[in-house]
Amino acid sequence: MPQTPHIEQHFTASDAVRDVVIGMSDGLTVPFALAAGLSGAVASTGIIVTAGLAEIAAGSIAMGLGGYLAGRSDSDHYASERDREHREVRDKPAVEASEVAEIFREYGLSDEEIEPILRSFQKRPNEWIDFMMRFELGLEKPDPGRALRSALTIGGAYAVGGLIPLGPYILMSKASEALAVSVGLTLAALLVFGFVKGRFTGARPWRSALQTAFIGGIAAAAAFAIARAIS
Repeated sequence: MPQTPHIEQHFTASDAVRDVVIGMSDGLTVPFALAAGLSGAVASTGIIVTAGLAEIAAGSIAMGLGGYLAGRSDSDHYASERDREHREVRDKPAVEASEVAEIFREYGLSDEEIEPILRSFQKRPNEWIDFMMRFELGLEKPDPGRALRSALTIGGAYAVGGLIPLGPYILMSKASEALAVSVGLTLAALLVFGFVKGRFTGARPWRSALQTAFIGGIAAAAAFAIARAIS
């Protein structure tokens, strides 16, 4: 009797998608809050646009640099741990073999079943190290170009996200009118972004959309209220 094949669904978002999420989340929220806050203090959009563009530039650079340093840190950490494993396999093979055996025992293999695996690893030290990196330390070899791509993706996503709430201030002369358009445009963008983020991360899309819009709205409202109170 024919059966429907079992299809598993897992989180498959790539590193690039994660970087877009990081950059776009802050890009939509921070410049939005800044522009809304300044709208409560000044009437002209010129100051808001200047401050907003400066913030987007600084934020993009800072976020991109953070992504680059995180990627480099992962690569450096992996290289350091691999060097250590190489020394241990070379200088303490018996200790490393016992660690391999312990890993396989956790999967229910007997010593008789483990013994040929150990002999095979002893003939293949590089594969032995690869095994220890993944199953003892839980580390995957990082992509060498990941750091630069992460920096460009996060920084670019931040800039794109930041231009959405700032757009009305660029096109309109009155801050109060631009604020109303910016609020509607940004909340709509936050809803769409939150929905898409939920689809990629496996969360409930509408719940993710509402949470993202709520957080961005609260940040902008707080900034506006503080600026209005001070002015």
